[in-house]
Amino acid sequence: MQDYYGNGKLLLSGEYYVLDGALALALPTNKGQRLHVTYFPSEHKVLHWKSYDDKGNLWFEARFDVENFECLDRFVSQRSILLQKILRKARKLASNFLKGREYVLVETFLEFPIVWGLGSSSTLIHNIATWAGINPFELLFTTVGGSGYDVACAQANKPILYQKAGDMPKTQVVEFNPPFKDKLYFVYLGKKQSSQEGIEYYRSLIHQQKETLVKQLSEITQEMLKTQSLDEFDALLRKHEELISESLKMERVKNLYFSDFWGEVKSLGAWGGDFVLATSKKTKEETQNYFKNKGFEVVIPYNELIKNE
Repeated sequence: MQDYYGNGKLLLSGEYYVLDGALALALPTNKGQRLHVTYFPSEHKVLHWKSYDDKGNLWFEARFDVENFECLDRFVSQRSILLQKILRKARKLASNFLKGREYVLVETFLEFPIVWGLGSSSTLIHNIATWAGINPFELLFTTVGGSGYDVACAQANKPILYQKAGDMPKTQVVEFNPPFKDKLYFVYLGKKQSSQEGIEYYRSLIHQQKETLVKQLSEITQEMLKTQSLDEFDALLRKHEELISESLKMERVKNLYFSDFWGEVKSLGAWGGDFVLATSKKTKEETQNYFKNKGFEVVIPYNELIKNE
């Protein structure tokens, strides 16, 4: 019997351009995903995979041949094909992974709603890599792809600075503990955003000033860590949003939904879905009521969602 665990994630700065080396401030969440492995003696060499959501409901199930990870189900979903790809790559990177095993039961347990986009895939990659004893970034880059900040968050207990540099990203644990932390909220927009689609859109654009933007966004990230003033922090969020909005030709989320909000609102990760960060000098009740009156029910104070051990 073996247990593995990975934290969820939120990207506070550097979205999109983190793919090209921008310094990003990434936040591990205190909700993640657990992977539980049980081995049984059996004449059938089967890997039986069962995934449960945050309510304890089974949302995915598949069976594979342990020897070659051929899918044994009559109906093979896209999710099964992706999992097969990850398992086969893990075997390629660790030749003894599950070799000689008989019946293997794998159960995964999400602690957050899958639609929240906090990292059901990245926590899975991290957990499988830990189980197989391989580098999680290598597993990520050769299967799902992406910047890797989410996998870095899966194994971090505090906020991190993340920078993609070839196949070996740079990760630095940082103290992000501003005096205005109680003025920060995460609001769920209810529009599940595909990370892959966001990356593809970013890659499809011709960026004339990419190097300049990477430098500017990296500087904003550094300033975010230093500032002790909410007004300065708001100004940094605004500048960050304007740079992304102008370069990617996308409307700011505040302009789209919250133009009458008294604080700042910043997209987190791929624009258009999942969570946004809101800053507010008003009370928690006033802030939550504003968003709930707009139809956004999930409004979580920073300290209730972000891991900082």
